[in-house]
Amino acid sequence: MIRFLFLAVAFTLAFSSCTHKKSTDESAKTPKPNIIIVYVDDLGYGDVGCYGATGVETPNIDKLAAGGVKFTDAHCPSSTCTPSRYSLLTGEYAFRNNAAILDGDAPLLIDTAKVTLPDILKRAGYKTGVVGKWHLGLGSGNLNWNDSIKPGPLEIGFDYSFLIPATGDRVPSVYVENYNIVGLDPNDPVQVNYKVKVGDWPTGLERPDLCKQIADTQHAGTITNGVPRIGFQSGGKAALWVDEDMPDVLVQKSKDFIAASKDQPFFLYLAYHDIHVPRVPHQRFVGASTMGPRGDAIAQMDWCTGEIIKCLEELGIANNTLILFSSDNGPVLSDGYDDKAIEMLGNHKPAGSLRGGKYSTFEAGTRVPTIAYWPSAISPKESKALLSHIDIYASVAELVGQPLTQGEGVDSKALLNAWLGKNEQGREFMLEESFAMGLRMGSWKYIPASNSWSGWIDNKKKIESGVSPVVKLYNLDTDISESNNVAEANPQIVSQMDSVLRAIVPASFLK
Repeated sequence: MIRFLFLAVAFTLAFSSCTHKKSTDESAKTPKPNIIIVYVDDLGYGDVGCYGATGVETPNIDKLAAGGVKFTDAHCPSSTCTPSRYSLLTGEYAFRNNAAILDGDAPLLIDTAKVTLPDILKRAGYKTGVVGKWHLGLGSGNLNWNDSIKPGPLEIGFDYSFLIPATGDRVPSVYVENYNIVGLDPNDPVQVNYKVKVGDWPTGLERPDLCKQIADTQHAGTITNGVPRIGFQSGGKAALWVDEDMPDVLVQKSKDFIAASKDQPFFLYLAYHDIHVPRVPHQRFVGASTMGPRGDAIAQMDWCTGEIIKCLEELGIANNTLILFSSDNGPVLSDGYDDKAIEMLGNHKPAGSLRGGKYSTFEAGTRVPTIAYWPSAISPKESKALLSHIDIYASVAELVGQPLTQGEGVDSKALLNAWLGKNEQGREFMLEESFAMGLRMGSWKYIPASNSWSGWIDNKKKIESGVSPVVKLYNLDTDISESNNVAEANPQIVSQMDSVLRAIVPASFLK
């Protein structure tokens, strides 16, 4: 049995690109829909109404779930942001490129020679755009922010981009549209450094009295808009974003792209900043929840989603637009700023009944709210299919009739019918990337023994990392909270799953 599984996995890995070349007759006959991927930041499995949230209402996301496929076992590829975004756009595991959380001055992570999801869609005649959080690097090292900022999204398949270059808690605190900082005064050039302070702008350590929220030492760099960030910046004062206005800016840029592209198929990758720290919601959302800034940011994010739906409906293109709504990793409460997320949580459970959260190998690290909505093609239902966002690459390629060639989306599986709710035939096994790799196979969850250091997750972030020198095995059908380790009682299953895991992941990543 073990040998059979090992050979089956090896065969799948070696010939996965061949399976991509097949397009179903059904998908070939379907008109090409507009495609919007709405990627929320740090949204947990239990953070929206249709997944059991309390303390905040999310009527617009609930509308998507009521009219589409609500997935109960769909996962982002990794329990942290940059790796998940890398896998979503490339269809390959993040460990293959050593993808990890990037600083704000990191070079472009995706090789410009690699065929990406937007490349595939351009091949099919789509106009492609990205709006929002990028966090995949820009330039090729030692970037001059005052010149043409490239390579970036336009070199890896996007026709248009409007970016938060890294994250809201990292400098530079400016928007980048296509190749340039928006509103930059050439007489006030931007400088960015992640090692030493540049310029004379105060930092969170120097002037905590200027801060809207007190931050830890990692986030106590340059203060912009009253928020201390990671890293140091000077210059670009006229171009600085206002955190409170960010949702309106991103929504408007998305609407502009949709309106300009409505007469041809388009793909929009809309990556919200919410509900990532710093959580500084617009005044009109303050008090929208009972949970303080984190809950208010959820309500704000729901409003943004409603505005996109409304735009599609007003333009008359909602029926033929596929919206895939999800999150880049699981929830985190305390992530560098004192915004009372823990103290004001109340009865709300960000991860629902799951264990762990962002950074974690337990289920809450990657199992996230995931909804597919396409009025003309999807019937409302709830699906238990085991899916990963890494499979959106090959599934979308199948949807638009674009066979994948050797080297394209090497880890992505074409599971279009599962994504459209036509069946629940998802993955037989699924990698969950984290500081310790996890593996799903049916209802079984396996976490190998690891000596990797992750104390800052357990201690500083107050999240169980799942990293330990003890082998773990859980039956999620009877133990969704991963509280009963049954590895000792099931040595054969442990051996099977360990063989599968090691056929995918090099030994150097399993220390």
